[in-house]
Amino acid sequence: MSHPIHPFDFSQLSPTERILLAEDLWDSVTNEQDAPPLTPTQQEELERRITAADRGETTYSSWLDVKRRLLHPK
Repeated sequence: MSHPIHPFDFSQLSPTERILLAEDLWDSVTNEQDAPPLTPTQQEELERRITAADRGETTYSSWLDVKRRLLHPK
């Protein structure tokens, strides 16, 4: 459930502008505080994924590639 301080009609923005706004908002939060601690389950999953990546058992995309696909869909 969303409770904006000042209601804003996001439909005025293009999808690209909304993505960039969300990214800027997220950056502003992460720049101000440390990440919350991981739960034991999250820590186990993180370790599992790191191990799989180290073994070459997984594929992934860089954030830059993901962002390009989001901002410029084919």
